[in-house]
Amino acid sequence: MNATFVHRTDRGWELPGIANLHSHAFQRAMAGLAERQTDAADSFWTWRETMYRMAGRFDPQTLRDVAAQLYVEMLEAGYTHVCEFHYLHHAPDGRPYDDAAAMSRALIDAARETGIRLTLLPVLYMTGGFDGRALGDRQRRFGHGVDGYLRLLDTLRADTCDTLRIGCALHSLRAVPEAAMHEVLSALPSDSRVHIHIAEQTAEVDECIATRGARPVRWLLDHAPVDARWTLVHATHLDDREIAGIARSRATVAICTTTEANLGDGLFPLRAFLDAGGRLGIGSDSHVSVSPVEELRWLEYGQRLATRRRNVAVGASTSVGDTLLRQLLDSAADSTGQAREGDRLVLDATHPLLAGATAGDVADRWIFAGNRPLVREVEVAGRTVVREGRHMAAEAIAARFANAMARLLG
Repeated sequence: MNATFVHRTDRGWELPGIANLHSHAFQRAMAGLAERQTDAADSFWTWRETMYRMAGRFDPQTLRDVAAQLYVEMLEAGYTHVCEFHYLHHAPDGRPYDDAAAMSRALIDAARETGIRLTLLPVLYMTGGFDGRALGDRQRRFGHGVDGYLRLLDTLRADTCDTLRIGCALHSLRAVPEAAMHEVLSALPSDSRVHIHIAEQTAEVDECIATRGARPVRWLLDHAPVDARWTLVHATHLDDREIAGIARSRATVAICTTTEANLGDGLFPLRAFLDAGGRLGIGSDSHVSVSPVEELRWLEYGQRLATRRRNVAVGASTSVGDTLLRQLLDSAADSTGQAREGDRLVLDATHPLLAGATAGDVADRWIFAGNRPLVREVEVAGRTVVREGRHMAAEAIAARFANAMARLLG
């Protein structure tokens, strides 16, 4: 990496902060709890049953405590910004809270307490499948009609500040009918960011073809004004035409390597996407890992295993770490709707893993040299939130998280 992106200072190796483009904060509470076989053909669809059970136990205070712990972990790992794809809107029985934005405010409070930048993406979730069936009992707390959803966005925009933006998330094509999608998109501010889960599983691709006559990404590109404000989450299963279409649109693909691996979803066609000029970022999604190092390392390693080649993700630079970090920095502002001014992380230059490091190899060594935490300090909007590798409020937040987990699992 050249001096534009990495600097040697008295504090250590200084890099820009990393944006986490996809998070479901509540799922941090179930990390490691879905690793027992429940079906000989376990997949995303069986994992989802465990997720529904956990989701049904949350209230606003529990969500705040779990999210605060997650955001501490993100900051300590070098993430300075999180895009929260938030669909736990209502009480478990589907009734709105007295404050319809209570669950959203829990996430805002957690972000403010910890100091992480937040792009909050309330999710529109209306149907249980491409066939338009009603939401099931366990999905009711996710649901909105268009009018209620737009009111929620209007309410939350009043809280916007330098470190908080409110965007829009369409859960998926299977959960948002076409007419509702157009109505919401036409009502959004012109600078609103739009995120959507898409082409995550082959079953979704097959069902979309059967009901809408096209693959999911192809259908979206043909029916929505997809541009640089859009982030397509996962987009794992693409054909060549879809790859070229995403690249032309300038949308970002949020790849969530550790979650996609954990769920057995598949490998993103990284080399073809880079060759087409596509833009990408990363997300920790279900939070089985909260580490940009692991997301990037396994993004590259998955490609090596599939192609039986080394150093797959390279571009103008022959360095994999340089190429991947440049991708993250290039897409962050468009995907999050925020600048990263005053966001930086400092790697411990005295650590043995960085012994003899130069500006040209710091990125590769951080990502590929081992699993020891190297982040020493983190600043967000010029404010120090991590010092000597620890968040300033780590102990108090961890204690609240332990109590929240006791409630969730009790």
